[in-house]
Amino acid sequence: MSVNRYKPHVLVLPEDDANRQLANGFLMDESLTARSIQVLEVAGGWIEVLDRFKSDHISGMDKHPDRFIVLLIDFDGKQDRLSRAKIEIPARFIDRVFILGVWTEPEALRASLGSYETIGKAMAKDCREETGTTWGHALLQHNASEIDRLRRHVRPILFHSI
Repeated sequence: MSVNRYKPHVLVLPEDDANRQLANGFLMDESLTARSIQVLEVAGGWIEVLDRFKSDHISGMDKHPDRFIVLLIDFDGKQDRLSRAKIEIPARFIDRVFILGVWTEPEALRASLGSYETIGKAMAKDCREETGTTWGHALLQHNASEIDRLRRHVRPILFHSI
């Protein structure tokens, strides 16, 4: 389902199919506001996520000031991945773009926590309830600063019970 572009909304741009499945699990949270979030097509790599953001979403971000976007990438164990990705985000969007992902790859998280659907639902619950049960996992805890920003800006858009 598509978002209502004229109301505050969130787009999720996943690197690969595993990240797409995590995002789709997040969408299964029953408290989500209808048409507030949309998972886009898989980009095919973390560099491709950044390239697609720049080529396909900059103009839409300018046109729709209530649009937020989550770039869902694998960190592949690289300490500098977040800083390298943030360099590609224009300064005017820094409060509306969030870069999240598993420290290594989603497959490692699945091996630890269960199906992507289950993990995605648990991530949504953590976001909604402002807890850290899932986001505190060793493969996700590096997202803490982005999650704090995301909660401040996006949580009220996504969850109608807030």
